Amino acid sequence: MQGIGAISKPMCVYSPIPPLRNSNPTNKFPTKFPNPFSQLHKFSHFSVQKSKTTQTHFTLKVSSSVRDTETMEEPATKVKFQTSLSLPGCSSSLSLLGTGYREKVFAILGVKVYAAGLYVNPSIISELNKWKGRSAADIQENLSFFKSMFEAPFEKSLQIVLVRDVDGKTFWDALDDAISPRIRAPTPVEESAVSTFRRIFQGRSLNKGTFIFLTWLEPSKMLVCVSNGLPSGIDAMIESTDVTFALFDVFFGNAPVSPSLKASVSNELAEILK
Repeated sequence: MQGIGAISKPMCVYSPIPPLRNSNPTNKFPTKFPNPFSQLHKFSHFSVQKSKTTQTHFTLKVSSSVRDTETMEEPATKVKFQTSLSLPGCSSSLSLLGTGYREKVFAILGVKVYAAGLYVNPSIISELNKWKGRSAADIQENLSFFKSMFEAPFEKSLQIVLVRDVDGKTFWDALDDAISPRIRAPTPVEESAVSTFRRIFQGRSLNKGTFIFLTWLEPSKMLVCVSNGLPSGIDAMIESTDVTFALFDVFFGNAPVSPSLKASVSNELAEILK
C-alpha cells in the first residue's frame, strides 16, 4: 500500500470539531492568542506546578533563544513559534514543548525543508510521572515513554512551518515514504484514512510560510489543518489508531525525521520531570 502507517483516566472530552473548510465554518479563532502563562515567563526552562486542584500546569520559562515571552525561535531556521495556542477541536490551549527542523540531503548538501514545534495539553504531565528523574538521554531513547505520551488522553499538536516552497505531492511522497513501513498489513479502515490524508496534499502548492497542523485529539482521531496562518477550521479528520500512531512515530520513534525536535522535547520533559 502506498500509505501511512491506557491509561486509567478517561479519554479527554474535546470541544465540538469545526466543520471542514468547504462547509464554511462559523467558529473563528484570533490570529494571536493570549498566553495563559505570560506572567510566569521569567526564567530559562519548563517546570511543573500543582495547582490547588488536581490539574497540572506548566510554568513556562523562556530560553535565551526566545525573542519575547510570546514566541520561541527555532534556532536553525529562525522560525518563531507561539508559546501557547488554541486550535480548532481542542478543549483548552496547548503549550509549546519543543522545536526542531527537518532537513533533506540532495547530493551532498543538506537543505532545510520545515521547522516543527510540538504543543501539548499541560495536563499530560500527570500521565508521565513514572519517568520522573530520568535524564533527557533516557527519555529520548525510551520508546515506551513516547508511546505513553501518544496514548495519554490529552491533546497534542505538531505545527509544521515550511521554510521553502514545496509541491504538495512531493511533501506527501516524503511523508508516505516514512509512514508506509510502519503499517505492514493495512486494513480497509487504514487504507481509507491514508487516502483521506493523501487528498489533502495532492495537487496543492505549499508555499514558504505555510502552516500544517497535525492535532491528535485522542489515539484514534487526528485533525489536519493547512493554512497561511493560524487555522480557523480543519481540512480533514483521520480516524485510525494505527495511522495516527504511525505518524506520531515518524517524529518520535526510533528513527525520527527530525532528530532535533525529538531531542528538544526530551530535554524539556527531563526538566519538567526533575
